[in-house]
Amino acid sequence: MTFSLVARCDRTGQFAVAVSSSSPSVAARCAFARAGVGAVTTQNVTDPRLGPWALDLMQSGATAMQARDIIVQSCSFADYRQMTLVDAKGGVAQWSGPQALGVHAFYEGHGAVSAGNLLAHDGVPQAIVQAFETSDPSQELGARVIAAMQAGLAAGGEAGPVRSAGLVVVDTQAWPLADLRVDWADAPVQALAELWAVWQPQMHDYVTRCLNPVAAPSYGVPGDE
Repeated sequence: MTFSLVARCDRTGQFAVAVSSSSPSVAARCAFARAGVGAVTTQNVTDPRLGPWALDLMQSGATAMQARDIIVQSCSFADYRQMTLVDAKGGVAQWSGPQALGVHAFYEGHGAVSAGNLLAHDGVPQAIVQAFETSDPSQELGARVIAAMQAGLAAGGEAGPVRSAGLVVVDTQAWPLADLRVDWADAPVQALAELWAVWQPQMHDYVTRCLNPVAAPSYGVPGDE
């Protein structure tokens, strides 16, 4: 009931996760990223503990593939889990257990990997990754990832309608540069794109407001001179 993308930007070193599902609040349970370390999804019959675990392993020096292998060999009910991982060098890995739901598939690219379950067909992850790889690398990573998810939806997406979507982007700080969620909607990927259009022009300003309030632009709200 989920399709997703994890990706690393060669230009900036940022990581992003985007995910959509027929179930509510998918990003709260499935999307994980850490600046300078990597990005992970844990999906299908979801165990949210696997995301931080994978990031801890990669922060300690494991590659995406090594982290995947450790988790699959050590976690409970691995047959029911699906994961995607990208590490600090752009290495990727995935796992789809034999109990993954419905039509399930994955596709690996350069610094990006997509996977899904209960898909309309097994070509959806390939459509997502290829859309990401052919996007303009000078664009913000969040924009490229959302466009790739829209391509996956256009290619068929899930077998049924999706209801939630989310995006996490990390840059150089300990907190996300973007953390946007649509927890229940008729067209959540489109709603996520609309949220991005609001957030993207000002997201770097919020980092400046934290690091150097003197240099921060005004908030542009009544009472802020």
